[in-house]
Amino acid sequence: MKPYLRLFDFKQKVDYKIEVLSGLTVAFALVPEAVAFALIAGLAPLVGLYAAFVMGFVTSIFGGRPGMISGATGAVAVVIVTLAQSHGVEYVFATVVLAGIIQILAGVLKLGKLMRLVPLPVVYGFVNGLAIIIFMSQLNQFKDASGNWLTGNTLYIILGLVLLTMFIIWGLPKLTKAFPASLAAILVVFGIVAFLGIDTKTVGDMASIQGGFPPFHIPEIPFTLETLILIFPYAAIIAGVGLIESLLTLELIDEITETRGRTNKEAAAQGIANIASGFLSGMGGCAMIGQSLINISNGARARLSGVVASVALLLFIMFGAGIIEQVPMAALTGLMIMVSIGTFEWVSVKILNKYPKSDIIVMLLVMLVTVFLHNLALAVLIGVIVSALVFSWDNAKRIRARKYTDEKGVKHYEIFGPLFFGSIKMFNDKFDVLNDPAEIMIDFKESRIADMSAIEALNKLTERYHKVGKKVYITNLSGSSHKLLIKADKMININLVE
Repeated sequence: MKPYLRLFDFKQKVDYKIEVLSGLTVAFALVPEAVAFALIAGLAPLVGLYAAFVMGFVTSIFGGRPGMISGATGAVAVVIVTLAQSHGVEYVFATVVLAGIIQILAGVLKLGKLMRLVPLPVVYGFVNGLAIIIFMSQLNQFKDASGNWLTGNTLYIILGLVLLTMFIIWGLPKLTKAFPASLAAILVVFGIVAFLGIDTKTVGDMASIQGGFPPFHIPEIPFTLETLILIFPYAAIIAGVGLIESLLTLELIDEITETRGRTNKEAAAQGIANIASGFLSGMGGCAMIGQSLINISNGARARLSGVVASVALLLFIMFGAGIIEQVPMAALTGLMIMVSIGTFEWVSVKILNKYPKSDIIVMLLVMLVTVFLHNLALAVLIGVIVSALVFSWDNAKRIRARKYTDEKGVKHYEIFGPLFFGSIKMFNDKFDVLNDPAEIMIDFKESRIADMSAIEALNKLTERYHKVGKKVYITNLSGSSHKLLIKADKMININLVE
């Protein structure tokens, strides 16, 4: 098959019924979140809805993970809110375009493989933190416009509808999987509210979603160096946050479906989608873990569900706003609470006492940063750094030396474990410079020299021996260690034995 045909996965088996119905379910779930995130960013609701349509449509076609849903997200909203307030929406559009360019470059440079550096405890912490955020964000539906908790019949009505939604989503799959439980729950609750005339909060109470096709226009900003300097930091953060959230969501779906997505292709697709979003009056975005899990839990595995979701969302905006605005928020709240329950990695709780303490600390740290700061990129970065430091500390303690003196009077030190900046002190403690014989042989057959700090440690050690008139020889270096020493030849005085 030609490469351009392979792009659209025409060979992939598609269950059209599941894909279409799941896409419609996701479209319902996209509406309130897109509106909410736009309002958080200080933008018009349609700016969020247009972003949800464009992001979802483009990434569904070109992305590296069929079944994953992208749209306007809170992570992006938090980044752009300051820029939107200080310079206006046109600068936001330009920033989103620039972020897209950065993401495409990340895909072209194959930086998606850096996801291998994210350890499992960080992924668990990230996912659990997101689950808690999704759940806590739904609690706003139980408050009035003043932020006070609802009471009396108003509370009982919305609570009853939420519980009914959750019960249908939980129970229907036990009876039949012929129809997506999420969509069935929304339709049942919608029908009950409409038939009985129940007075409860609806999507329309948040904001109107009436609009047309996303208008194309070039951001109206001065194309100067000063503008670039202003928007570049925002664009870089959007690109980074978007890629981290998207690629971690991809990893999660890979684990659930036991298949493998393409990280670099997804990075490029996210970039294309953000560029299109910026030129089509959208606020930009990335993968949405909640909506992606709704889609996957409904059985969708192909690109069609994402296309249906985004197109259905556009149809809602253009022609169906009057109906969609009557959907009870209780139904969508119940759906998202079930998503949060399904998102949480309960296995991470069951095996707490079986994990190393360092992994538990990393997981809890990432989860807390995600929950309290809502900064996903920072949470993952902190988790990776702490994990790297723990790994370095553990490896620093593993360096050992076996010592013996041969029949010629040469003392041998056989080194085990990597020599790097963290293990230098323990390495130096292995040697007895004053009491050793005239010739020393250091054997690196079971070790390797990892960095410049290790090279300098070897250089200082040989200098200490030279000062007391003794010779040191280095032998059995690995290929990479030998190259490091050769490159540093002018800065060091080490005797290598081939």
